[in-house]
Amino acid sequence: MMKAPTLLPLFLLCPWLACAAGPSLDHREFDATLFAPFRAPPSGARTFTITLDYPQLAAPLNATWRLALTRAGILAAEWTGQAGLHGDPVVVHVDWSGAAQPGLYTARLVAQAGASEEVQEWDVQVGPVQLASAPALAAPVAWPWDVYLGNLHSQTNHSDGGAPLDACHSAQPPQSAPFGPRDAWTYARARGLDFLLASEHNHMYDGSAGTNADADPAAAIARFHSGLAAAQEFTAAHPDFLALYGLEWGVIDNGGHLNLLDGDALLGWEKGRGGALVADTFTVRSDYAGLYTLMRARGWTGQFNHPAGTGQFAVDGVPLGYTADGDAAMALCEVVNTNAFSSNDTETETRRSNFEGACNKALEAGYHVAFSSNQDNHCANWGAAYTNRTGVLLPRGQPLSRAAFFDAVRARRVFATMDKTGRLLLMANGQVMGSTFTNHGPLTLTALFASSAGKQVASVSLMEGVPGRNGTVSKLGEALEATFTPAPGAHFYYARVTQDDGNVLWSAPVWVMQAPSLAAHPLQ
Repeated sequence: MMKAPTLLPLFLLCPWLACAAGPSLDHREFDATLFAPFRAPPSGARTFTITLDYPQLAAPLNATWRLALTRAGILAAEWTGQAGLHGDPVVVHVDWSGAAQPGLYTARLVAQAGASEEVQEWDVQVGPVQLASAPALAAPVAWPWDVYLGNLHSQTNHSDGGAPLDACHSAQPPQSAPFGPRDAWTYARARGLDFLLASEHNHMYDGSAGTNADADPAAAIARFHSGLAAAQEFTAAHPDFLALYGLEWGVIDNGGHLNLLDGDALLGWEKGRGGALVADTFTVRSDYAGLYTLMRARGWTGQFNHPAGTGQFAVDGVPLGYTADGDAAMALCEVVNTNAFSSNDTETETRRSNFEGACNKALEAGYHVAFSSNQDNHCANWGAAYTNRTGVLLPRGQPLSRAAFFDAVRARRVFATMDKTGRLLLMANGQVMGSTFTNHGPLTLTALFASSAGKQVASVSLMEGVPGRNGTVSKLGEALEATFTPAPGAHFYYARVTQDDGNVLWSAPVWVMQAPSLAAHPLQ
């Protein structure tokens, strides 16, 4: 018999200046996270922690969950349960004896609340495991890339972020907190980040989480453009750091959040005084196809934020629906995010979400996106909640400029890491990750891993999918290098590496069009 899990309510303190208002309705969504300790003490026993959260519930809602532990697809242990949600997070502790054959296992959580479903997967190590051998990165002088690490998802008091850590436990009423974009960039630079994006909610420039009919459109537009100017000024004054300012567009209910990383206009749909648009440019709420067309026309770059596998980014009723304009504009998909309302500033936050499944749906739909790893900071701990970072590759010796940065992002020379000391690159027949190319004959994939902290590789997954198939991404192999001949047609491949401390890194994909073999088409 499995020991019954312990259920603990987690009551939050009154948020900064928001006791009456509560967190913004824009963050009303079901969230389930799984903390699965990668290693266990000598006894082998460990505790899995499930956190279920659904802020701003209109009425109590029952959530169900299933936690399965598998090895090589074979079920080793299973737990199920349910919890009543009332607007505050609920924590479930699941104790496991650890009695099992040594090896690497996958802990998979499936949680449901109403029509929402969250899936989380993390690897765990049981007993001694032989570590994978890792081809080292080339010597720095020979390797043609410099790596820059930062965070492409955070908020300040230009929207619903920026509260001090001792009073921050949720989203803030828009524009109420004390800390703004310059504070965020100063903080992130001091914590060792190379770049930080202040991604402010586009519909909160009216000073409201809803619609403020008394809003001053000119003041809202001026606030946005002041953020752009401040980013330029901060970067000029600190050439070792790239200050970025952009928008988090959309709403969660019947929508989904995405970041416009380099837009130069405020987009919106709300009207203020005299019926004037509270934005530079009108966009239809939840019209993702229309937004993608606008982004492509203006040359803007996007990121899917904390994507759900269902119910978000719909085009013609299809979640994560593909459009050619969207494919041209959307460059990144957030694969890991720390708890948006974490006040942790010691890089030890345990509530972390994994969105690899949803990102894989985007890839299978046909989107050419690389993985990113961010923190969605709403508190004044920009980049400090955990060690996760988005890594961007610039040509060796090229200064970290805005133009060079976005050239790299649009080329998908990006990797996601949960450990700021880790590096992961994927090469395919000499082509760097992010590349799209036609291949003849055998294909060699090589994942190059390095850790400045001496971490080792515990497990590797080379993943394969087909753009436009709308199917399932599958595991191609479990080594850092593989040589094979793909079937004719389009493919994408990426590498996922788990370190010996449980932190995970994802390379960007490569997209390969495999030409038919000459033998299949003999010369006439």
